[in-house]
Amino acid sequence: MSPSGTGVFGGTFDPIHLAHLALAEAAREAGDLARVLFVPAAVQPFKQDITISSAADRLAMVELAIAGNPAFAASRVELDRAGPSYTADTLEALAADPATGELSLILSAETFLQLPRWRDPDRIVALARLIVAPRDGYPEAGPAFLAERFGAAAPRAIFLDGPRLRISASELRTRATAGHSLRYLVPDAVAAYIGDHDLYRPDRRDDRS
Repeated sequence: MSPSGTGVFGGTFDPIHLAHLALAEAAREAGDLARVLFVPAAVQPFKQDITISSAADRLAMVELAIAGNPAFAASRVELDRAGPSYTADTLEALAADPATGELSLILSAETFLQLPRWRDPDRIVALARLIVAPRDGYPEAGPAFLAERFGAAAPRAIFLDGPRLRISASELRTRATAGHSLRYLVPDAVAAYIGDHDLYRPDRRDDRS
């Protein structure tokens, strides 16, 4: 039976790094997905007071990072929508296209445990299966949390046992600002883009929003 359905992997991706890619591939395999959509956020609801790189730069880095995998694609669905990037709205928009098939929302254990705080969590789990990856420093994710929160309506979920690559985008930005190499932490094409565009240079102010 051929893979089917679409994985939805959202985030700021400032910058996208190797742990993101490894998680997406593990989710694609475990969920038997035909493709994984990387969805850069316009404005994350929990990070509205944090300065991030421009949408154009973050989308460009995602496109460079996934170029070698035909099962990966980038989506502008949140970048083209005004206001905060609510996952429920994104899933609803994607579900309107029959070509997406069944949706699977890809989460780290950190974001999974925050799910009850998101806007319309019941709508989220009605629209998508969950694929949850472990993250060091956070409790192991499991079905008990879903049963406690959603009861009989607990959604279908897959809980991955890896990968456990500890790479932080904020640490990468700090390294880049200090002039340190990002080699082996981000794809080479992303490292080159960051260098060519001086993305995290301390005095760069022109296109950060």
